[in-house]
Amino acid sequence: MPDDESTPAATITPYRDGPLLVRGDFALVTPDGTPIETRRDTVALCRCGKSAIKPFCDGTHKVAGFRAGSDRES
Repeated sequence: MPDDESTPAATITPYRDGPLLVRGDFALVTPDGTPIETRRDTVALCRCGKSAIKPFCDGTHKVAGFRAGSDRES
């Protein structure tokens, strides 16, 4: 947990037509609570549903033609 409450422990950035980038201090778990090992402080999570390495992004969104905005309005 960060010392300053105004600084988030992790940030999640949606990339236009791409993955969600998660940076910082976070835990990734399955729906039943089993930890998913990340080995990094930054991971790209699949949004298109086509990745062969879910929940991580493998770039398949480009071939699949996935379209999604990067802000709340999209």
